[in-house]
Amino acid sequence: MQKLVLLFILLSIRCLGQDLAELDKRNGFKGIKLDDPIDSAVGSVLVKEFKEKDEFPAKLYVIKHPDYERIGEVKISKVELKTYKDHIYEIKVVASKDPRLMKALESLYGKAEYDLKNDTYFWKTDNIILKFQSEGRNKLGLLYISYGLHQRMKDDKSKKVDDIANDF
Repeated sequence: MQKLVLLFILLSIRCLGQDLAELDKRNGFKGIKLDDPIDSAVGSVLVKEFKEKDEFPAKLYVIKHPDYERIGEVKISKVELKTYKDHIYEIKVVASKDPRLMKALESLYGKAEYDLKNDTYFWKTDNIILKFQSEGRNKLGLLYISYGLHQRMKDDKSKKVDDIANDF
């Protein structure tokens, strides 16, 4: 009996790992992949340049393309991309509120974790985090975040500090 319980636990853990592996494999939303150059995103239009966290030069793009108007039957309001050095580090998708979105995400990536403080569901791997939360009364937001490019931002900041220190 104990062997059967242990086998069940191991299989459950393995299945959960495969679900999150799917998040890593997809690495973004539809044809838009995190860490890819902005040129690879079809229909991207520059909205503005800004400073992420008041220090990193970044650009905000919106996607205007028929491929990004729906997720199945659910209407998409907007798709925004943030880039650092012309590489995508965040993808924000805002869609109509529909319970089928959460069901679809859980069927792909497994059960979400819940952040009570921020009222957000999320799936997390070593490379990417996907957040799912309400965007006002009638919208839901999906936010894909690349850990790799955020780490590159921090490394670039450290490099600048080192360059200044070496200048003394």
